[in-house]
Amino acid sequence: MKLFFFILVFLGILLLFYRAYKNTHRVVLNKINLSNIDSGQPHGPLLNILQISDMHLEKISVSPEQLYNKLAREKIDLVALTGDFLDKKRSIPKLIPYLNVFNRLNPRYGIYAVFGNHDYKLKQKDFEFLRNTLELHGCKTFQNENETIIVEGNPVHIIGIDDLHSKRSNLQTSFSDLKDGYHLVLTHDPNIVLNMKDWYFDYLLSGHFHGGQIYWPKPYHLAKLGRTMIQMNMIKGLHYYEDKPFYISEGLGQTGINIRLGSRPEITLHQLSLNKVQDKEIQAAI
Repeated sequence: MKLFFFILVFLGILLLFYRAYKNTHRVVLNKINLSNIDSGQPHGPLLNILQISDMHLEKISVSPEQLYNKLAREKIDLVALTGDFLDKKRSIPKLIPYLNVFNRLNPRYGIYAVFGNHDYKLKQKDFEFLRNTLELHGCKTFQNENETIIVEGNPVHIIGIDDLHSKRSNLQTSFSDLKDGYHLVLTHDPNIVLNMKDWYFDYLLSGHFHGGQIYWPKPYHLAKLGRTMIQMNMIKGLHYYEDKPFYISEGLGQTGINIRLGSRPEITLHQLSLNKVQDKEIQAAI
C-alpha cells in the first residue's frame, strides 16, 4: 500500500514538472494600452513599443520563428530590450536569430537595449562581445545614457538606466541634459523606481522578476531580488509608484530549472499616448 502511495506521489510530481516545463513554451502576448488608461480615449500621437525582457538564452523555449509569427502583423514603432540576455559567452551566437527577427519587424525608431545582472556575470571581454553583437545587429545600447527621438514632432527621451541589482545604476548621468518631452525609461531591475521620487518619468519598462517564474504557492524566492516590492505585490504587470506608471515584464526565458508555475513567457506591446507632451507645452505657454 505504501509503495502504491509513493508511486502515485512520484507520478504526480513528474506530471507537475512536465506541465511546468510545457508552460515555458506557452508564450503570452500582452497588450498594454496606456493611452486609454491615461486619457480615457486612444488619441495620438501614439508610440507602439515592443518590450522583450529576460531572454536567458541558456534556458529559453520560445524560438525566433514563434516570436515572428506572433508579431508579424503588429504595428511596432520601437523595440525595447530590458536586459538579461544570457550568462555565458557561448550563448551569444544564439542571440543573433532573435535580433534578426526584431529587425524584420521594421521598428520605425529602432531597437534599444539595456543590460541586466546576468549579462554582467560575463568577463569584461565577453561582455564587450555581447554589446558589439547587439550594436552590429542594429541595437542602440545604453549604460546610464539617453537619446532623443522625434515622434510626429514630439520629443521622446529614451533613458537607459543601468542595472540596479549589480549596483551600476546612475540616475544623475542617465537623466543628464534632458529637456521637455516624453520621458521613457528602460531598465532591468524595477526596484529603481523606489529611488526615483525626485526623477520624473512618464513610463518605465523593466523585467528581472520573471513574474515569479515559480509562483506557487507564493514567490518567496523573490525576496532576495526586491523584498520591498514583493511586499507591495509589485511582481509583474502594470503598477504605479508615486503616481508614475511602470511595467514589470515576466520575461521570455528562465533561470535555474527550466520550468514555470503561475507564470508564462511574455511578449509585451505597449501603446503610449504622447499627448502629455502637448499638454505640458500648452500649460507652459499659459
